[in-house]
Amino acid sequence: MIINQTELDACWSGKIGSPHDFLGLHEIGPGLGLVARALDPGADQVSLVDRSSDTLFPMNKIHPGGFFEAEILGKEENFPYSFCSVHSGIEVEWQDPYGFLPHIANEELAQFNQGTDRRPYQKLGSFPTSKNGIDGVAFVVWAPSAQSVHLVGDFNHWRVNSLPMRSLGSSGCREIFVPGAQVGEKYKFRVLGADGVMREKTDPFGLRFEPPPGNASIIYPRDQIKKGLGENAFSNPRTSPVSIYEMHLGSWKFAAGEDRPLSYLELAEQLPPYLNEMGFSHVEFLPLSEYPFGASWGYQVTGFYAPTNRYGTPEEFKKLVDACAEANIGVILDWVPAHFPSDEFSLARFDGTALFEHEDPRQGKHAEWDTLIFNYGRPEVRSFLIGSALCWLDRFGVSGFRVDAVASMLYLDYGREDGQWIPNRHGGKENLEAIEFIRQFNQAIHEEYPGVISIAEESTAFPQITQPPAVGGLGFDFKWNMGWMHDVLSYFQAAPEHRSGVHNHLTFGATYQFSENFVQSFSHDEVVHGKGSLANKMGLIQEEDRLANLRALFSLQWTWPGKKTLFMGCEFGQWKEWDCDSPLDWSLLDFPLHSGLKKLVSDLNHLYLSHSSWSDVDHKGDKFQWIDCNDHDGQTLSFLKFGSSVGETLLIACNFSDHLVHRDWGCPHEGNWKVILDSDGTDYGGGGSAGGINFSSFNEGRNNQPFGLAFAVARWSVRILSPD
Repeated sequence: MIINQTELDACWSGKIGSPHDFLGLHEIGPGLGLVARALDPGADQVSLVDRSSDTLFPMNKIHPGGFFEAEILGKEENFPYSFCSVHSGIEVEWQDPYGFLPHIANEELAQFNQGTDRRPYQKLGSFPTSKNGIDGVAFVVWAPSAQSVHLVGDFNHWRVNSLPMRSLGSSGCREIFVPGAQVGEKYKFRVLGADGVMREKTDPFGLRFEPPPGNASIIYPRDQIKKGLGENAFSNPRTSPVSIYEMHLGSWKFAAGEDRPLSYLELAEQLPPYLNEMGFSHVEFLPLSEYPFGASWGYQVTGFYAPTNRYGTPEEFKKLVDACAEANIGVILDWVPAHFPSDEFSLARFDGTALFEHEDPRQGKHAEWDTLIFNYGRPEVRSFLIGSALCWLDRFGVSGFRVDAVASMLYLDYGREDGQWIPNRHGGKENLEAIEFIRQFNQAIHEEYPGVISIAEESTAFPQITQPPAVGGLGFDFKWNMGWMHDVLSYFQAAPEHRSGVHNHLTFGATYQFSENFVQSFSHDEVVHGKGSLANKMGLIQEEDRLANLRALFSLQWTWPGKKTLFMGCEFGQWKEWDCDSPLDWSLLDFPLHSGLKKLVSDLNHLYLSHSSWSDVDHKGDKFQWIDCNDHDGQTLSFLKFGSSVGETLLIACNFSDHLVHRDWGCPHEGNWKVILDSDGTDYGGGGSAGGINFSSFNEGRNNQPFGLAFAVARWSVRILSPD
């Protein structure tokens, strides 16, 4: 035996960091020949085959588990070879993984280690390739503090000790090329951590995973899906119409006659026509990055680079994105860099240390969610996360991201009491590393794809969310207007006799509306966890009255400045609370009140898409003006929106009381005006009780406007007028 017992024990126990120094073919010493070593657990016999001469060299079994060694005398230089193993009488010839040079050099990983690699998925993960004319797969994983890393998978029958990986030095990465491994085979990494604990881990850079409850990574080609942003990429999203249909793929519709959600391919057929019919410019998918726990709706991500296998393959997901693009529908993904689950198989304590997370739970854990917080100050973590976003853009051509839980990233004391958090270096509560990461993320995606959309779910008054990093902002295009949403919903939840007392909930939003670029959003968060559906939030008893109020609410949302987001099912007034395991109640469309509500949302969208004052200037404060915001007792609200010409002016009159209102309204322009939408219209399930639609101004000023218009607005409704 040439290898010493200490080295042998290290190889066999998995505590060797440089297996290529021992396994394979090596010189013994000058003039002493070569030595070959093979690791094949369970093999009865192993021989080396000299492929230049077909000479067989039987090897000695020097460890009962399956470690073999042979001296090759008379040979001074390496030569082409393979191994031949016998397992229970069956011969198998195989190529030695330890006979190949590294797939990647240590210096090629420098940008990843520096936090500036925008596409680390091109260097880490699994890579189907060919070396020395032999097909196989190269694997690269980041585990800097691991004592050792073994690769296990279908290709080695999941034998735990057979494929230790080579250390690539200061990069902290491990590498191995496995001849004969194929696309579609499953694999994991067995990581012996710095803490002495062996953990089986999925690939952080995996492009595909087996369906839950399984969690193995799947070898997947890196070049099969072409890069390219969808056709709905705007040169300036802020001046373009953006109306977003938010949806959870698993509970939109079920397959006909089957108890399962639609697949990516089925959605590719059914979803774009529906979105076109409804007039939405974008669709926003709740997180589709692979996740193990269905009830998390995708917000507990374990595969940041892979579309979930629940609904099909990555190619099939790309077909869904392409189908939307062909229908001029942009695809926005809910992206979750704020936290990750503590599942043993995923990122948590990946190499036996807090690698992706913080070691101190005061920095590294969300106790209320039982999830871990990324260490945004670690360069490799920044590369990992930004690489994830760009991977979705490069490979699938999505149009943008809604970034979840931004507030939890910005504040060190988020969800914590005094003494449960660590101040920053200035003694403050702002997470300086997370702030810098967010700026880096937004800068990267906008430089690579100038038309991309990024939206922040951020619920505080943190400044400059939607300002560029160059002026101290975070760089998002838009921010969900959570304050407006909560205020307006609280108004509509009030009974009619109490609405006068909360009138300011309708108007307060105007005081900060133009401080950021907002999206007016009614999202999934408002229709789950006992909150009830939007229809059931309306503070009235009769179903007809509640849906009339919902029509008025949507009309206010669409006419208010800012972009739009509406969660699926709200567009037709679903009564039941959203259930992630059940499809929407599409049968409600058999009833005129619900089909009418759906038509209203469609008409609002199509007006919004076609009327410039609703899109290209809705972020400018000088294009919005109150007519009357103080009619507490009358429970009315009226305002103007201006376009680039007189003909593009909109007059919006809202009556949120329980009786018809006929009054004189202030008017900025002389001439004829026409109602272009009435939420009480008979097509929408209303009574049409307000009467005529054509009106002429009179030369007496009202509400500080130079002219007046006299017309009625039905109870619980909104009328939109424009110059005729």
